[in-house]
Amino acid sequence: MSETNAAAAAETAAAHRYTAAMAADIEARWQDFWDAEGTYRAPNPGDGDLSGHAELVARPKKFIMDMFPYPSGAGLHVGHPLGYIATDVYARHQRMTGHNVLHTLGFDAFGLPAEQHAVQTGTHPRVSTEAAMENMKSQLRRLGLGHDKRRSFATIDAEYYKWTQWIFVQIFNSWYDTEAQKARPIADLVAQFESGERALPDGRTWGVLDAAERADVLSEYRLAYASDAPVNWAPGLGTVLANEEVTSDGRSERGNFPVFKAKLRQWNMRITAYSDRLIDDLEGLDWPEAIKLQQRNWIGRSEGARIDFSVGAQSAERGDKNNDDTNNSGNKITVFTTRQDTLFGATYMVLAPEHDLIADIVPAAWPEGTHDVWTGGYATPAEAVAAYRKQAAAKSDVERQADAKEKTGVFTGAFATNPVSGDEVPVFIADYVLMGYGTGAIMAVPAHDTRDFAFARAFELPMRCVVEPTDGRGQDPAAWDDAFSSYDGKIVNSAGEDVSLDGLSVDDAKIRMTEWLSANGVGEGTVNYRLRDWLFSRQRYWGEPFPIVYDEDGIAHALPESMLPLELPEVEDYSPRTFDPEDANAQPETPLSRNQDWVNVTLDLGDGPKKYRRETNTMPNWAGSCWYELRYLDPHNNDKLVDPAVEQYWMGPREGMPHGGVDLYVGGAEHAVLHLLYARFWSKVLFDLGYVSSSEPFHKLYNQGMIQAFVYRDSRGIAVPAAEVEERDGGLYYQGEKVSRVLGKMGKSLKNAVTPDEISAEYGADTLRLYEMAMGPLDVSRPWDTRAVVGQYRLLQRLWRNVVDETTGEVTVIDGEPDEDTLRALHKAIDGVSQDMAGMRFNTAIAKITELNNHLTKAGGPVARSVAEALVLLIAPLAPHIAEELWRKLGHTESVVHQDFPVADPAYVVDETVTCVVQVKGKVKARLEISPSISDEELEKLALEDPAVVAALNGAGIRKVIVRAPKLVNIVPA
Repeated sequence: MSETNAAAAAETAAAHRYTAAMAADIEARWQDFWDAEGTYRAPNPGDGDLSGHAELVARPKKFIMDMFPYPSGAGLHVGHPLGYIATDVYARHQRMTGHNVLHTLGFDAFGLPAEQHAVQTGTHPRVSTEAAMENMKSQLRRLGLGHDKRRSFATIDAEYYKWTQWIFVQIFNSWYDTEAQKARPIADLVAQFESGERALPDGRTWGVLDAAERADVLSEYRLAYASDAPVNWAPGLGTVLANEEVTSDGRSERGNFPVFKAKLRQWNMRITAYSDRLIDDLEGLDWPEAIKLQQRNWIGRSEGARIDFSVGAQSAERGDKNNDDTNNSGNKITVFTTRQDTLFGATYMVLAPEHDLIADIVPAAWPEGTHDVWTGGYATPAEAVAAYRKQAAAKSDVERQADAKEKTGVFTGAFATNPVSGDEVPVFIADYVLMGYGTGAIMAVPAHDTRDFAFARAFELPMRCVVEPTDGRGQDPAAWDDAFSSYDGKIVNSAGEDVSLDGLSVDDAKIRMTEWLSANGVGEGTVNYRLRDWLFSRQRYWGEPFPIVYDEDGIAHALPESMLPLELPEVEDYSPRTFDPEDANAQPETPLSRNQDWVNVTLDLGDGPKKYRRETNTMPNWAGSCWYELRYLDPHNNDKLVDPAVEQYWMGPREGMPHGGVDLYVGGAEHAVLHLLYARFWSKVLFDLGYVSSSEPFHKLYNQGMIQAFVYRDSRGIAVPAAEVEERDGGLYYQGEKVSRVLGKMGKSLKNAVTPDEISAEYGADTLRLYEMAMGPLDVSRPWDTRAVVGQYRLLQRLWRNVVDETTGEVTVIDGEPDEDTLRALHKAIDGVSQDMAGMRFNTAIAKITELNNHLTKAGGPVARSVAEALVLLIAPLAPHIAEELWRKLGHTESVVHQDFPVADPAYVVDETVTCVVQVKGKVKARLEISPSISDEELEKLALEDPAVVAALNGAGIRKVIVRAPKLVNIVPA
C-alpha cells in the first residue's frame, strides 16, 4: 500500500478521533446550547421567571467575581483569561456541589486609553470602546465561560452610571459623625446647627449665615466636597492625573509628558473619615496577609503627638534689622511626630514646598547673619523660595522621597520657637517633605533621623544628641557617620525649666512629653494617617458626568434622582485642551466646558426655575468599579440601587463572614490598594446609610499570578517577533541576527503575545483551559510555552478514547463492576480532586485526573460505565465542552453543568498498608508494612520487636522513641 493510501486509511479508521476540528464543532455547539437554555442563569429570590431553576434559590449561595476587565482594543492574549478560567472552574465545581452560583462579567469601559485613542484618530470613545467589548465578548465566549449573561453590563451604559451618579449624590449629602462612627445624612447635621445642639466652628449661629456661608460650613463636613487641592497636572495631556498614572521619573504614563504639582479646584471624597474602620475591618476579611499589610501601610495609622511651633519676630540677640518687614507674627507651624520624646533635639524645621504658610512667613530680606549655603545664592528669601518651589513642582512624589545622596532645600528666612527648649530654629523648605503626609511640616531631629542628618550636614545645621547611643559612638553627632535612630537608648540632654526627660526610656519619655505638651497648650497626643482624601475629578470627556450644578452664587447643588442619569453630551472636540508641556502654570479646559448649551441650564430644583452651571469635570475611571458587585445582583432594577432582599441573599453577613460581601473575588495584586480601598469606602458609606447589609464588598480575595513570556530583543534593544525566533547552534536568531532573551510580560508591544484564539484554533478551548490551569499554582507567575500545550490535548484525546471508539464513534463503556485496583484509583482521584477544587489547586487536580485516566488507558479493555461517568464529572469544571459531549453520549439528557460532583468512598481512599521507616541513631534499620490507622503505641511496639532493630540496638538501653504514625519511628539509644 502506498504511503498516501496508508495515511488515508489511517484517517478513515480514526474518523471519530478527538481533533481540533472536532473540538471546535463540539465547543461551538454547546456554547450555543448553554446560551439558548440559560444554563448559567442564577435566580434571585423572588424572581418571577426562574427559568426552570427554582430549586437553586433554596441552595446555599456562592457569589464569585473577577476583577472588572477594561476592554482593550488590542484584544486578549493568553495571559488575560487566567483568572477568568480559574473562577469559571471554581464556579462550575460549586454548582456541582450544591450551590446557587452567581458568576458573570461586565466591563469597566470608561478610561483614558479610549480617550487618547479618540484624540489620535478622531473616533468617538464610545465607538472604539464598544468595538473592543464585542471583540472581547467573542474571545471570552469561545473559552466556554459559564457567565450569567443577563447580568452583564458596561460602566458606560447610562442605566448603570445613573446609579454611580446617585451614589455620588448620597455621599455628597452625607457627613461622618465621629461620635456615632458612621455616615449620616447632611440634613441631620443641619438640624444640629439649627437647634444649637452643635456649635459652629467660629461660634456664630446658623441663622445669621447666608447661603454661601452655610455651604462653606457644610463643605467642611460633607463626604464629597470641592476644594483647592494639590494635583498632578500634565499640561501636555491637558488633564490631572492620579498618582498611579505618573511614572517614577515624574512623567505621564501615557504620552511621557512632564507632570507638575499644581493647585486646582477639585472634587474630593473624604475617605480619611473611615481610616480606622478600613484598617480594623481587615481582620474579618479572608484576604492574603500581604494585601492587608499594603492597605494598612497605605492608610498609615500611627500614634504620636501634634506639636505647635510659634513663628514670630526673631530675637534681639540675632540683631535682625528686617523684623519690621516680616508678616509672620502670630503664625504657628503644626507638626505631627511619633517621636515627641526627641523634641529637645529639634534644631530646625522643614515645610513641604506646597505648604500654605510659606507666603505668610517669608520676610522681605535675609535675616542678618544668614549662612550663605542656606540662601541658594538668591538675593532675597522670596526669590529663593519661588525658584525652589518651581523646581520641586517638576518632581514626582516618588522622586522626592527617593534616598538621593544630595539633599536640596532653601531657607525661608523665618525662625520658629522650639516650645520645650525656647530655642529659635530656622525654617526651611525641602522636597523630601510632602503635603500628602502629616501636616506637610516636620521638626527635624538630625541626630536621630537619617534624612534629617544628611540635610543638616549639607546645610551645616546644628545637631543635638537626645537619645544616648548604645553602640559606643558617644554623644557628639559631629563625629558620627549617620544618625542614631534606635529606640533602645535612654533620653539625654533633654531637661528644661519645667520638664526633664533625662534618664527615661523612649516610651516613658513619650508619655511625659505628651502630658507636658497638653498641659502647656502647645500640643496633644493624637493619631495620624498617611491616607489622604481621594481626589475625584478628571479634566476629561470619557467619564461619568458629575450630577452637580452651581447656582449664580457658586453654591453646589446635587441633582435629584428624577434628573438622573445625567448623560454625557456630544461635543465637537472631546480631547482636553493641551498646553506647552513645560507650562506648569497653564489651566485646564475640559471638553465638557465647550458645550455651552449643556453647561448653562435652567432647572427647577424645588424652588422654582433658576439658572445653573453644570460641573464640567468628570469622575475618575475608578468610580464605576466601586460598586459594580451590587449591580451584578440586580442589573435591571431601575427603581433602586439594589433590592434589599436580593442584596441580603447574595452578600449579607453570615457565619464566617461578619461583614458580608462577595464569596470569592479574583484579580491581580496590582489593585491591592486603590481599587480595593475605594470600593471598601463606598460600601461602608452605603452600609451606614442603610442601603446595603454588607459593610465590605469582598469577603475572600485571591490574587492570581501572571502568565509570562520570553521577550526577544535585537542589538538595538528592540523587541522582535517571538514566533519568528530560531534556536540553533546554542544561540537565538531572528532573520539571521543573534538576539537576547529575557522572561517578562506578554503583550502586543513586546511582540510575544499569543492569543487564545490561536490556541483554541489549533487545539480547542478545553485544551487551553486545561493548560492554563495545569501550568502551576494559580497564585504564582509562570512562563508560557506553546509547545507544552499538546500535553493537555493528549489528555483529552485519551479521555475521549476511553469512552468513544475512534473508528465507529460508538460508546465503548460497559455496565460491569470495575476491579479493586480501579475502584481505589477512582476514589482516590475523587477525594484528591474534590479537595484541590475547593482549595483552587487546579494544577494538582489535573494531575490526579491524568493519573486516573492513564490507569484506565493502561488497564486496557472497555471502561466500566460508573468509572467513565465519574471521570467525565471530575473533568467537567475544567473542560466543560468535552465533558458535556461525553455526558450526552453516555446517555444522559440533562446538562453536565448541574450534575452532582462525585463523592469518594472512604473505604477505597485509604491504602490497605503503608510503609513505615524505622531509624536507629538516624539510620534506617527496618521498613514495616502496617495499617494506616495504627496507633502510636502499637507502632512503637512493632518497631522495637523487629529483628533488625533489636540487632542494631545490641542490648543498649533506649533514651527516647519518637513515633510519627504511620510513617516514621526514630529510636535514640541511651
